[in-house]
Amino acid sequence: MTKELTTSIDIEASPQTVWQILTDFSAYGQWNPFIRSISGAAVQGSRLEAQIQPPGGQGMTFKPTVLVAEPEKEFRWLGRLLIPGLFDGEHRFQIEPLGDNRVRFIHGETFSGLLVPLLAKSLDTDVRTGFEAMNQALKARAEAGMGQ
Repeated sequence: MTKELTTSIDIEASPQTVWQILTDFSAYGQWNPFIRSISGAAVQGSRLEAQIQPPGGQGMTFKPTVLVAEPEKEFRWLGRLLIPGLFDGEHRFQIEPLGDNRVRFIHGETFSGLLVPLLAKSLDTDVRTGFEAMNQALKARAEAGMGQ
């Protein structure tokens, strides 16, 4: 079974600014209410270590593999719980230019595996809330010029 979660927000900032904030992993603890920390490099094929904390949910640490790292356009990784096919998540961040100094940030994930039906409710509530909180925090940081 698969489940798709997609959120988006419009940000008054350049693709460069949004990308800079998104890939400055060392600063995540200062602003990101959902992904509390990431270590590693935003380079295709590399392994990250990420700690997430959905609002009202349990925190967890996982080690996703970067699938796409296209500057100012897309950052995507694949994370797994224990073994492939149990609970996999392909997490994506996309930056779509909307004009001068304005972008749409799309933040989503495709979940697949045996545990998806059991976790579907928390994905729709806690995880969606976490995505939206991160989107709002990214918007605030970008519009304040923090990524320049």
